[in-house]
Amino acid sequence: MFHGVRAVLFDLDGTLIDSASDLGSAADGMRVRRGLPSLPLDLYRPHAGSGARGMLRVAFDITPDHVDYPALKEEFFRAYEACMTERTLPFDGVPDLLSRLVSLGLQWGVVTNKAERFSVPLARSMALFHAASVLISGDTTPHSKPHPEPLLEAARRLSLLPGQCIYVGDDERDILAGKAAGMQTVAARYGYLGAGADVSSWQADAEVSAPLELLKLL
Repeated sequence: MFHGVRAVLFDLDGTLIDSASDLGSAADGMRVRRGLPSLPLDLYRPHAGSGARGMLRVAFDITPDHVDYPALKEEFFRAYEACMTERTLPFDGVPDLLSRLVSLGLQWGVVTNKAERFSVPLARSMALFHAASVLISGDTTPHSKPHPEPLLEAARRLSLLPGQCIYVGDDERDILAGKAAGMQTVAARYGYLGAGADVSSWQADAEVSAPLELLKLL
């Protein structure tokens, strides 16, 4: 389906790695420390792609416009920082996919909204990322997705045109950013997606239900 591809760029959480358990645990620990009952991971999981905003919404039914949100967000960041490598694993098929991309002579990299505070140590802790050609975090550029600038910066660092890259993600913001950057896009249906997401409405160029399905498109 895709021709002239020189690099494949991926979102991180919900696309390459399953970090929902660590994200949910950090937020749920905040509840427990306040004497509130623990919530099942299944409640947190669909919102893992939204990071602190999603986790705090589930844990405390709080939104960013609440006066207590900034303090709770920083508390969540500290809690997550302490546990972010305990349960996080690549999705089934991801290591084989990345190895195959390299064998095909393709570069691959990560463009995530996760701040460098978390993305860099997380990537260093997992051998999976040692072959990555680029890592763009949520604060690498002045903008984060759905703005195209992080993806454009990734292409620049790879010395490629945006049209020579495809972007794979599990959130509508990923597809919006990819399209705005002039890249072809793939929706990862196996990811977090978000509660009630209508993936077909994102109008990605392709959809995959498992990581290795991406190889059929190249």
